[in-house]
Amino acid sequence: MNQEGQKRSSDSRTIMTQLIFPLDTNHYDTMFGGKLMEYMDKVAAIAAMRHARTRVVTASTDSLDFLAPIRVGEVIEVEAFVSWTHRSSMEIYVSVTAENLYAGTRAVTVTAFFTFVALGEDGKPSPVPSVVPESELERQLFATAPDRHQLRKNRKKHRLGN
Repeated sequence: MNQEGQKRSSDSRTIMTQLIFPLDTNHYDTMFGGKLMEYMDKVAAIAAMRHARTRVVTASTDSLDFLAPIRVGEVIEVEAFVSWTHRSSMEIYVSVTAENLYAGTRAVTVTAFFTFVALGEDGKPSPVPSVVPESELERQLFATAPDRHQLRKNRKKHRLGN
C-alpha cells in the first residue's frame, strides 16, 4: 500500500496460464467463449480479493471483446488487475493473450472489464482502497474509468426500468 487507503494496480495483478485441450474447444477447434469467460472471471475475482482483502462478488461484465480465435494446443495467459475503484466497487481489466508455442507468436485475443463489489462480514458492500495506476496502460484505463462507470450505472438503470 502506498498511502493510507491506497494500493497500486500492480499489487492486484494476477496471471493464470492454461494449455488449451480439445475438451476446451468447440467443433471449430477454437476455445469455447464460456470456458474462457469462466477463467477470466476467476482471475478477475482473485485480483479483486488481492486489492480489497475481503470477499467479493461479480457485479457486471462488459466490453467483452473477442479479437481473435484461440486454437487447440495454444497456451493462454489470462491477466487481470484493478484499474479503478469506487466506494465498494472495483473495475478489473482482464486481457487474454494466446501463444503458439511452436511458432513463438503471441497475440491479445480477448479484453474485458469486470466489476466486483467487496463484501464485509455482514454480507453488505464495504469500502475498498483507492487504486494508484503506475504504467501507461494503468493510467489510461484509470483516466477513462469514470465514463465506463457512468455507462454501467445508466445501463443498470434502464434494465431495471427506471
